[in-house]
Amino acid sequence: MFPALSMASGGPADLPPGPQPPETTRALARELLKGLVEINSTPSFGSTVAAEWLASRLRAAGFPSEDLTLIAPPDQPDRGNLIIRLRGRGKGKPVLFISHLDVVEARKEDWSVDPFLLTEQDGYLYGRGTYDIKGDDAALVASLVRLKNDGFIPDRDIVVALTADEETFGEFDGVDWLLRNHRDLIDAGLVLNPDAGGGISSGDRRLYMGLETSEKNYVTFGLEVTNKGGHSSLPEPDNAIYRLAAGLSRIAKLDFPVRLSPTTRAYFAALSKTESGQLSRDLMKMANGTGQFDRAAVHRLERSIFYNAMLHTTCVATMLSGGHAENALPQRAGATIQCRMLPEDSQADVQAELAKALADPAIRISVISPALPGPESVVTPALKHKFEDVVGSMWPGVPVVPDMDAGASDSKFTRAAGIPTFGVTGIFTDIDDNRAHGKDERIAVSGFYEDVEFTCRLMKAFSAAD
Repeated sequence: MFPALSMASGGPADLPPGPQPPETTRALARELLKGLVEINSTPSFGSTVAAEWLASRLRAAGFPSEDLTLIAPPDQPDRGNLIIRLRGRGKGKPVLFISHLDVVEARKEDWSVDPFLLTEQDGYLYGRGTYDIKGDDAALVASLVRLKNDGFIPDRDIVVALTADEETFGEFDGVDWLLRNHRDLIDAGLVLNPDAGGGISSGDRRLYMGLETSEKNYVTFGLEVTNKGGHSSLPEPDNAIYRLAAGLSRIAKLDFPVRLSPTTRAYFAALSKTESGQLSRDLMKMANGTGQFDRAAVHRLERSIFYNAMLHTTCVATMLSGGHAENALPQRAGATIQCRMLPEDSQADVQAELAKALADPAIRISVISPALPGPESVVTPALKHKFEDVVGSMWPGVPVVPDMDAGASDSKFTRAAGIPTFGVTGIFTDIDDNRAHGKDERIAVSGFYEDVEFTCRLMKAFSAAD
């Protein structure tokens, strides 16, 4: 038995409904989402089954085999990637949509519903990946089928790459692998990624539509303390676990300086217009462009974990290990520290700050996952106008706000490859209730269908010749 669902009031299900796609497209999108959620594509299972299932659905919808490419590394056949092409008139390089098929692990005993069954309740669809990111996978595929059935021929090809292993921090990533080994399949003039950006709401209010132009770079460090250990009946002052714990307590108090980029300055300026009172004034002070920050305003904004992540590089302990037997002094203790760096910061500088905070040479620092810096994508006036037109057609009056993603996505690979990349999705998330990677992940039913309609309009707008 699962515990009863704990429903938060005033979430995305309470937003006034926006435009929705035709009934046939809604039915297809819902069927696709159900199928994807109920295919386990966590790292231990891989993405190939999901990719094969979608390919079969697209073939049944009339997509020719030459426009469907199912490909995986020869030594990792379970890491399947599906590339879909809707051919256009050849009036420019393709527009590429990237979205991943894998999802993070979910333990049934932790959830209020089965995470691998799509469950509708109280205006929401629950299931692992509904928000991150199978709802968008379904929207992309349903929109391609709709455009094909409508006889729509874009000016330039629309390519959708549904890829493997975005959620892992290992050596393989589908987008990275495709760019290095099969770039011809996904080469493009522009990339749109629904795994970033998107709508932010509060209660029954749509605050803004985020257009992600950059993202924090992540780097993962390992900390380790070793010593000779011994028998637990003879405790010694130099205990590996205690020494590591003392260092971690110092890292917990580490604050990196406030730094803002052109994107985050514009972000705070735009947000100040959507708020009122002290919050509005504090947000505007962050956008003043002088490089001098009002400390009182910074302290107030730091109380929000959301705004705090926009202001600073952050480092946090995420995993811990130590000892080898209950009756032995620990010979080894280790921790994993993940840092999300502002684009202006470097891996070397962050490592130096960690070493300074630890203040203990016995705690060794190693790099587990190095940083992959990516340039900021520039929003030209023409691109901004297109985004605003599509958003305005869906949700009149909702501003488009440039956005730096506090997380990381496959955009880092396409940006590093020199392709302008922007994160945007039509799904709205409550600013105080983001359930990506968490318990009882969900999206609003009406919001899912709005995203399907938004995706189709986005495809039409950005496949048009400039």
